[in-house]
Amino acid sequence: MRALAALRWTIGLGISLVAFYTAGFGLIDEIYQRTVTVGVSAMLVILAVPLAGQAGSRSARLVGTAIDIVLFLTIALATAWFFRIHEELEGGLYEFNRLDQWVAAGGLVVILELTRRLFGLPLVIFGLVAIGYCLFGAELPWIFSHAGFDGEETLRTLWYSFDGVFGRPVSVVVSLIMIFIVFGVVLEGTGAGQVLLKFAFSLTGGMRGGPAHAAVVASALFGTVSGSVAGNVVGTGVFTIPMIRKRGFGPVFAGAVEAAASSGGQFMPPVMGAVAFMMADVTGIPYLTICAAALVPALLYYVSLFAAVSVEATRLGIQPIPKAEREELGRRDYWLSLSFVIPIAVILGVLIAGRSAALAGFWATVTGLALGFMNPEVRQAPGRLVATLSKAGEAAARLMVAVAMIGIMIGVMNLTGLGIRFSTLILSFAGDSLFIALVLMALGCLVLGMGMPTVPAYLIIVLIMGPAIQNLGVPLLETHLFVLYFGVLSSITPPVAIAAYAAAPISGGNPMATSVVAVRLAVIGFVIPFVLAYNPALTLVGDFDALAFLWVLSRLIVAIWLFSTALAGVDRGPLGLPERLLRLTFGLSALISGLPTEMVGFILGCGLLVIHWKGVRKD
Repeated sequence: MRALAALRWTIGLGISLVAFYTAGFGLIDEIYQRTVTVGVSAMLVILAVPLAGQAGSRSARLVGTAIDIVLFLTIALATAWFFRIHEELEGGLYEFNRLDQWVAAGGLVVILELTRRLFGLPLVIFGLVAIGYCLFGAELPWIFSHAGFDGEETLRTLWYSFDGVFGRPVSVVVSLIMIFIVFGVVLEGTGAGQVLLKFAFSLTGGMRGGPAHAAVVASALFGTVSGSVAGNVVGTGVFTIPMIRKRGFGPVFAGAVEAAASSGGQFMPPVMGAVAFMMADVTGIPYLTICAAALVPALLYYVSLFAAVSVEATRLGIQPIPKAEREELGRRDYWLSLSFVIPIAVILGVLIAGRSAALAGFWATVTGLALGFMNPEVRQAPGRLVATLSKAGEAAARLMVAVAMIGIMIGVMNLTGLGIRFSTLILSFAGDSLFIALVLMALGCLVLGMGMPTVPAYLIIVLIMGPAIQNLGVPLLETHLFVLYFGVLSSITPPVAIAAYAAAPISGGNPMATSVVAVRLAVIGFVIPFVLAYNPALTLVGDFDALAFLWVLSRLIVAIWLFSTALAGVDRGPLGLPERLLRLTFGLSALISGLPTEMVGFILGCGLLVIHWKGVRKD
């Protein structure tokens, strides 16, 4: 067992070091690096999440160990076999035989099984359906039918070409995203997360929500550098959730706040859970432009969470933390905060200087490691940084398995034209209605994003859904932000709700109830993408119109308060059912595109708030 643990530790460290070298000095060999990284990542996941560890009896553990050995050897063989025949296949000089097909099938089975272990059955089912569609789609009716592809052509595309498992997404992750995964884990390992939490508690101590508001702030800050919603929930939630409960909030609400806040970190600039860099690569839009476009919508999302927490605190009669009990910041805390602030500043500085995003991640990671020594715990045990790098490599390996799985579906789409067919289907249902098309897209995004990390969720959704939205006239950047929001928010949406399931064991609440409350708290996040599609001025880029921006911003702020109070049933005083329904109606009307409707909803909504506040004051 010690030997396996040492092998796991070594592979994780090796993946981090290769990511570090690639970001600073470039790819060693792209073909070699794509394939070997996928293969080695799969091996590491087998060691990190062994089938034997999920078994109860001794005989079941032995069977699990045997299966893991077979999977380990299979992925090693499939990776090596790729190199053995790749050049001849590309040159058209190789006759594809039965053994080649079995080896490729073995590699795909390993990726499917490891995806099941890491992310559950939904993503595996999507993959199997995609492969089945490739093999048998010619028999389907209507627009679903394609030319037909046999097993040989399917396996060649999915395993032995760069249109499948080892396709463009793997290349982008290897050359760009992995360094930011390492960077996020380094910040956590050096204690930057703890410092952020302390600052968050200090800043929000005077508010009614107290620790709940602190969870919102901390998750916004740390979630932006974390590529995993569930990882962020666990990382910050173990501290914030018990303190939220201690202040008088219920277990379900405590878990829901953390789940909703951690999800929002994935679209909060400057890093956006590393998806900003993937978006820049896919769209060709500069990274800084993407950050500028995402900033105001992300801030409004967190404003809505703040409002929801404040309303719930009012409903429960929770008062601000007494001044004597509030977190106090000392000189040491300000000093240690530099371990987070300076690396983020380095990212922005390198990018503003016109250098690559990978180089920005490289220097930010170097800076984070160096500044980690300001933490006395790191100075006493510097080996902690090496262990952190090994942990980062494991996090990157898990992401790589998901991206390899996405490669299977992308390969099928490229081969069969499924993406175009899907877009055609959506447009045929929606007709000329942009709103109906967007609703269908949103539902599709929520389904496709379930259980997946942010980067692969964004990738698969935008490739399937993106073209249909753009065909209806939505600008490219707004299209990608629309997809990103719903892909991320699938982490709190029933039935999968991976963020809620991560928060529930910590809070002691029911996972499904936690998911429902998280959706209520994050309701404005489901509205913002639609507002973006109709009001591009909210992004601050393109043909920016200051007047249009101020108008949509005002309407959103009013709508946030109307929605938050209506759903909670309280403002400055209790709200009856008729007033709650009116608030929802006026809030929605204020956001519906079209000047008369917007104006009426905004004015009536403001009027309703003024009447309520005056009535409470008189009482």
